[in-house]
Amino acid sequence: RMKSLHLGDVEDVPFIEPPLGRAVVDGYQLLQELGAVDEDKQLTKLGRELATLPLDPRIGRMILAGRDHLCLTEMLIIASALAVQDPRDRPIEVQAAADEAHKKFADEKSEFHSYLKIWNWFEDAIDNKKSNRQLQEHCRAQFLSHLRLREWRDVHSQLFTMVREQGWRLNETPATYEQLHLALLTGLLGNIGFKAEDEPHYLGARGIKFHIWPGSSLQKKAGKWILAAELVDTSRLYARTIAQIQPEWC
Repeated sequence: RMKSLHLGDVEDVPFIEPPLGRAVVDGYQLLQELGAVDEDKQLTKLGRELATLPLDPRIGRMILAGRDHLCLTEMLIIASALAVQDPRDRPIEVQAAADEAHKKFADEKSEFHSYLKIWNWFEDAIDNKKSNRQLQEHCRAQFLSHLRLREWRDVHSQLFTMVREQGWRLNETPATYEQLHLALLTGLLGNIGFKAEDEPHYLGARGIKFHIWPGSSLQKKAGKWILAAELVDTSRLYARTIAQIQPEWC
């Protein structure tokens, strides 16, 4: 945003509390990965488009790709899901019951598709004109947070309004698996992994090693190449919300 407003290099701005040098380096690295700045740290055409969107640059990049790959309808649902806390509850004391309830939303290749299934389930529940109390109980029975689902819809509404203001058209024909995941890749290139030979982990960008999150529905059938929505460092580095991809897409 500072680049688009011609405010100079972030390193030279006399902030009262300047950002850490490492944070600036990471920021430039991310923008280069997204194609928003070139090797000279100058904004590209894509970067100027991203600067107009009041979003995390990864989310913005995926939405732009969703427009170009004709999967904007699905991308707005997934992008808004990634911007809020996962609506699925998995209490430790009833993990097995929660996992069983969530199976109806599982997809054999992509957990991003699971978000689409949850979205459609909640929209159908609302359309059935349940009272707010009934809807909350219905969500609780499926181990879904009604509050987080509402927050998801609110963020989606904001993104939908932004897209309409930009004059972009939503696709009316359902997007293919390849269209959607090609668009997701544009914002998540740093979260690609390749299964290590005879090892339980995946090899990622910049020499990292990560494991699939234990609660993943694809833990035992993820495939050789995967894409993750996020990498979370706890007792290990875990990939969450994953999908099978083809190496030629990268």
